[in-house]
Amino acid sequence: MDTLRYTFIFNPAADKGRAAVREPWLRNMVSGMHDAVVKRTAYAGHAGDIAREACQESDCLVACGGDGTLHEVVNASFGSDLPIGVIPIGSANDFIKTLQHGGSVVKNMPACFSGQSRTVDLGSVLFNGDKHRYFVNSLGIGFTGRIAGTVRRTTWAKGELGYIHALFSVLIGYAPLKMHIKITSPDSVYEMHEPVFAFSVSNGRVEGGKFRIAPEADPADGLLDVCILKSIPNVLFLGYVIKYLRGSQIFDSRVIYCKASSVEVTIPDSEMMHMDGEVFEHIKGKIRISVVPGALRVFS
Repeated sequence: MDTLRYTFIFNPAADKGRAAVREPWLRNMVSGMHDAVVKRTAYAGHAGDIAREACQESDCLVACGGDGTLHEVVNASFGSDLPIGVIPIGSANDFIKTLQHGGSVVKNMPACFSGQSRTVDLGSVLFNGDKHRYFVNSLGIGFTGRIAGTVRRTTWAKGELGYIHALFSVLIGYAPLKMHIKITSPDSVYEMHEPVFAFSVSNGRVEGGKFRIAPEADPADGLLDVCILKSIPNVLFLGYVIKYLRGSQIFDSRVIYCKASSVEVTIPDSEMMHMDGEVFEHIKGKIRISVVPGALRVFS
């Protein structure tokens, strides 16, 4: 079989299943590319399985879905040095918003993936003893992890509405988490051991569709952006929602915002974590997060 230049990995389950209606559009756009194929996912984790196989027969992988689809493709193809393209048809499409300042849907397929790729960083995460994953856009433990879990379970609220609904659902009855955090930045080491309301480490600027968790993030600067909201009464968080939407929370006295090469977190109780919106449950103990500079080539 001749080598394919492009393998488009299409996830019809993205955006709570609404991405499925885009399949005819996608196949029509790709039909004019003689060196491309569309492969449709059929089950959870299938995007990764397709990516692993396609690494042997393609020059470029294109993730057609949301941030979760991109997360699977990147983890499955890590080390192959294949460039990754993105067609944003998921719920939030957060990472592409950092790359393209808006993340609009592709209108000219051949032109989009025929130019130069750029190199960006990845986040590397060791957790629960021997588990290891990479994230492209962001990681959250506790508050945002639970939000991602609620989004996954909620079927009626789609798109960015799903994230808003999940935020307020999690806020009711939420209590800050005990954390021991060690942040290693280029010129210092900072440690804190206290309850934390929200903890995020980002490579991209946006999370949950519109929340500017890391407004100063640059996915190619060789560093990750850490945003920590210290313990506050739940009722006060409503004011922080506006700040997170604007990105102005980084100037608040209750927020720690900094660049880091690595972050080590220890949590005594089982908790939820998300990476690129993908949910990981029963996380406990030590979590080691570090940047992998220039680890991914993407079309932007």
